[in-house]
Amino acid sequence: MKQTALIIIAAILALALGITARHFFPSPENTAPSALPGFNLPDLSGQQHNISEWQGKVLVINFWATWCSPCRKEIPDFIALQEQYANNGLQFIGIALEDKEPVAKYSAESKINYPILLGGDNGIALSQQLGNSAGAVPFTLIVNRQGQIVHRHPGELSKEQLMEILTPLLN
Repeated sequence: MKQTALIIIAAILALALGITARHFFPSPENTAPSALPGFNLPDLSGQQHNISEWQGKVLVINFWATWCSPCRKEIPDFIALQEQYANNGLQFIGIALEDKEPVAKYSAESKINYPILLGGDNGIALSQQLGNSAGAVPFTLIVNRQGQIVHRHPGELSKEQLMEILTPLLN
């Protein structure tokens, strides 16, 4: 019980620090496109996936956690957009930054219709490598069909913001 409370407090502090730091550090959102590096992570069944499996698609890669309320707020929009634009070459990929059990339960309850990969500590390091210098959760990357990261977004991303970025990439 005591350990769980400490983990929750640490997570809340990390989230608050990430959001606060976002205002003090330049955002990498508008940097020049850069190549998405290769990486492998397991899904909820333990099967390893390489990001190259989705080569040629517009990717929305979202680093998230079940304890993160902004993350949970975004997911219904991600589910709807995945369903609406899958035939246009859009692919959402969730990278959960925690243990399998809460992620599997939340994914089933929410009926998430896109791949969920388990990042854990490796996911945190990967998000930092990909430009999440503030350690924000959620953290979202948009990757064009050529495999270039064209947008980085620390914090919550609205459906309107997302569509503004995705529309030119999907046409």
